[in-house]
Parts: sequence; C-alpha cells; structure tokens
Amino acid sequence: MLALKYSTFKFEAGTDEAGRGCLSGPVVAAAVILPSDFKHEMLTDSKQLSEKKRRFLRPIIEKEAVAFGVSFVYQHQIDEINILNASILAMHHSIDNLKVVPEFIIVDGNKFKDYKEVPHRTIVKGDSKYLSIAAASILAKTYRDEYMERIHVEFPQYNWSKNKGYPTKEHRQAIREFGATEYHRLSFKLLPEQLKLDLK
Repeated sequence: MLALKYSTFKFEAGTDEAGRGCLSGPVVAAAVILPSDFKHEMLTDSKQLSEKKRRFLRPIIEKEAVAFGVSFVYQHQIDEINILNASILAMHHSIDNLKVVPEFIIVDGNKFKDYKEVPHRTIVKGDSKYLSIAAASILAKTYRDEYMERIHVEFPQYNWSKNKGYPTKEHRQAIREFGATEYHRLSFKLLPEQLKLDLK
C-alpha cells in the first residue's frame, strides 16, 4: 500500500517525469497535491499499470487533486541543456502550474534542484511508495503518450503510437532507414553503431 505523505505539511506535492530515456519527443513532468483523505486502491506507479488503467485513473486524479500541473520540455531544449536538466526543468514548470503553492515537494528519483524556498526530498522509486508521486507519474505518462500518438500521424514509419519514442529495435530500424526527424533528440545516441566507422 502506498503512503499518502512523506511530510506533515498539508500541501505536499509529488512530482515525476516521463520520457527521459526516449530517442524522440519531449520529456513531460507532472506535479500533484492530493487531499488528505485521498484513497484509490488501483493507484500505483504508472509503469506497473496498463495503458487502459492509466487512462482510467487520469480523470480521477485531475478531479480529486487539490491541484495538478503538467509541463513539456521539447527535444530542442533537451539537446541544449541535457536530459537531466530538462527533466528537472519540466518538474519545476509543472510545480509552477499548480494553483496551490506547495509547502513541501517529494520527487521521484535522486536528482533535483531547489525549487524556490520550498523544502524537498528525493525518493528513489518514489512512484511506488507515495500516492502523489504515483499520480504525477500517471499524468506525465498519459499526457506524453497522447502527444506521441499525435506526432505519429506525421511520421507513421517510426510507429510512435506504439513505442512512444523509446529505443525499440523497430524504432532504431526506422531511424536507419529514414534518418532522424525534427522530433528526434540529436544529442542522444540514436543508433548503437553511431560511434563506429563504416568501413564497407
């Protein structure tokens, strides 16, 4: 069973991101403040839920939350500032988008930068320990998946509606055949052979 809170503050925000390891598309973060009486037996880390369950939970989270925010940092900026900084920036922007100022922030993972004067705590595997981080992981994942499904229409050969930009064999084969698009992260190693010399 996931815990509701880490701190004793009333307005504790959980934040998480989705798409950090992808070769294309944005990194998306969400922040969620849940009410003190929030319960939902299905809510857990988005990676442990089916797409259908994530889509079912999203409107419940958005309706029940005291506040939620979502933010996108796109591939061009990821290439400029690197994926770690982009992930943290997306989390900061998602907290900016909360209509209630948090008194404490819990963050999935082990890397974060101070957000204004608000105290925070990083928690490894936080999305499987705390409800607000799990809720944030579901929002980040569902918003990002929808975006990848939309851009799939422009470039169906990469099958982003299925792989969501992750480095699957199929996605890498499409990069081999068709090259990179404006949505690809050019600072990433798009193909394993990128660092080898082609001596054929």
